Amino acid sequence: MADIRVKFKKIFIYLAIACCNGTGDVLLKRGMDNLGEIHLNHWTHIFNAFIDPWIILGILFLAGFFYSYLTALSWADLTFVLPATAFGYVVTAFLSRVFLHETVSPWRWAGVLLITCGVGLVARGPSLTERRTKDTTLGKDAALTKDATLNKDASHAKDAALPKEQHELA
Repeated sequence: MADIRVKFKKIFIYLAIACCNGTGDVLLKRGMDNLGEIHLNHWTHIFNAFIDPWIILGILFLAGFFYSYLTALSWADLTFVLPATAFGYVVTAFLSRVFLHETVSPWRWAGVLLITCGVGLVARGPSLTERRTKDTTLGKDAALTKDATLNKDASHAKDAALPKEQHELA
C-alpha cells in the first residue's frame, strides 16, 4: 500500500511540473499580450507587468512548477527529472492552441510528439544513480545511496549496501 502511495506522489509531482510550467508560461504570454511590446528605450514599462492579474497568476503557477521541480530533484537525478519536465511542452502547445488561439502547425505538433516519445524513453530507466564505493570494513565494493554517503557512520554504510528502491515512473 505504501508503495502505491509513493508511486502516486511521484506521478503527481511530474504532472504538477508539466501542468504548472505550461500553464504558467501561457498565462505570462496572455498577460504580455495585454501589456504590449516592451522596448529598450522604455524599459521601465516592464514594471507594469507586475500589476497585471494574468502575469501574477502566471508567476504563481511558475512558483508551483519550481516547488515541484525541487521536490523531484530531491529524490531523482537531474538527467531523469529534466527530460521529464519536457512534457510541459505538450501542455504549453495544447493551452496555446485552445486558450491563446495560436496556430500550431503540423511540424510543431510533430516536434511535441517527438519530445513526448523522448520523455517516454527516459522515464523507463531508473531515476536515481546507484553510486559504487569501496567498503573498507568488508574490503569489497558496496552500492551506497545518497543517504549513506552523507552519513559517515560505518554501521549505516553497511545498511546502505542493501538495494534501495529506485524511483521509477513506470
